[in-house]
This record gives sequence, structure tokens and C-alpha cells, in this order.
Amino acid sequence: MSRTALPSAMIFDVFGTLVDYRTSVAREVRRAFECCGQNVDSLAFADSWRAAYEPSMEPVRSGRRPYVPLDVLHYENLCSVLRQFELAGILSHDRKIELSRAWERLDPWPDAVAGLDRLKAATLIAPCSNGSVGLMVRLARHAGFSWDCILGADIAKTYKPDPNVYLASCEALGLSPGRVMMVAAHNQDLEAAAAVGLQTGFISRPTEFGPGQTTDLSPAGDWTVTAANAVDLAGQFGL
Repeated sequence: MSRTALPSAMIFDVFGTLVDYRTSVAREVRRAFECCGQNVDSLAFADSWRAAYEPSMEPVRSGRRPYVPLDVLHYENLCSVLRQFELAGILSHDRKIELSRAWERLDPWPDAVAGLDRLKAATLIAPCSNGSVGLMVRLARHAGFSWDCILGADIAKTYKPDPNVYLASCEALGLSPGRVMMVAAHNQDLEAAAAVGLQTGFISRPTEFGPGQTTDLSPAGDWTVTAANAVDLAGQFGL
């Protein structure tokens, strides 16, 4: 059986594709409120925090708001969710800042580190995330990701799926889009990358949003590669 040719670089979505943010954020929420003697539905809180993610980026993508790093949006969204859960006065300012950085302490899916390590032995790997450079660096140290460099929204000054994010990542690597593969568990991400000429790799993460997930359960396009997980992705290149 013929294998797909290895691209010169592979760039990865991170939240959901490589890390399990839902249970990781819920853990951090639970810890934050246990210190205050509060019982909180931490999974529901994590879901609401994640639900604010896309709407908070849209004003930046549309030009209605100047670019700010995702760290700023995470803090603003946290404050909004605290009000939603009637918890706005519970945490001190310092504790809110610390909780807003929960996104730097997300645990990897069990296959993520091994899959990335196999790929890195043969090609360049980097995140193409909406997370800031600082967030991605600290998350990499927590999760054990050994990136060659950090790419994504911070260098493009806008958020995916704006095509400039993918193109800026390719430009930073000095590679044409056709020599770079975008890997994600989200069909929208891959559709946007493919539209500007990148190769595409779909990884299945059927519990990213919890046990009742209904979206991104399978590839929705003719992607270059489809894999069950990161180790399977490496295996499809003979690694």
C-alpha cells in the first residue's frame, strides 16, 4: 500500500486536537473554587467558558476590534462566565488571573506526545493555534510538546479560520502552502487551510466536547490524510 508523501512541515491545531481542554479546564475550575469552599459544576463551567471562545474572536477577525492575544479574551470570557454562574464576587483578582491561565495547563490526549515525537523525527512541526506565543510555550512545557517553533494567531495578528493565519505560518517557515500540512480535529479549520493551498490532515476527537458530541465526528471533506489519532497519523507516513 502506498503511503502519503511526508510534507516539509506539519502545523497543528492544539485546543481539542492535541489537548483535552474540557476535563483539564474543569479540573482547574474545581481546584479554584474548592479553595473558596464553593461547589461548582466544573464541567458545565468549562463548557460555558469554551462556548464564549468563538464569539469573542469574531470582533477581531472582522476588524471591529484590534488584535489582542487570546490570553486577554480568556480572562474576559472567564469574567463573563463567573457572572453567568453568579460567582463574580467569589474569586480575588489574583485568583481570577491564575484561573484564566488554566489554558496553559491542559493535558494532552494519550497519543499526542508520541505521535508528535515520531513526526518531528522526520519533518518540521509547529502549532498553528489561536493561542498566543506565550500560552503555547507554557502549554508545551506542561504537555510535553517539543515544537520546532511557535506559529499561529500571534504572528498573523488575527484568528483562525482567517486565511492569513495559515499563510503567515507558511511564510514564517519559508515554505509554499502546498508543502505544509494543517492538522486538526475540526473540519472548519481544514476547510479554511485547504482553501489557501495547504495539505490537510484530520484527526478524530469524538469526545472533545464531551460524551454527547455531535460535530466533527468524521471528516467532512476530501482531506489529504484522515487518522484515528496522532500516532496513527505518524504511521500513515511510515513513522
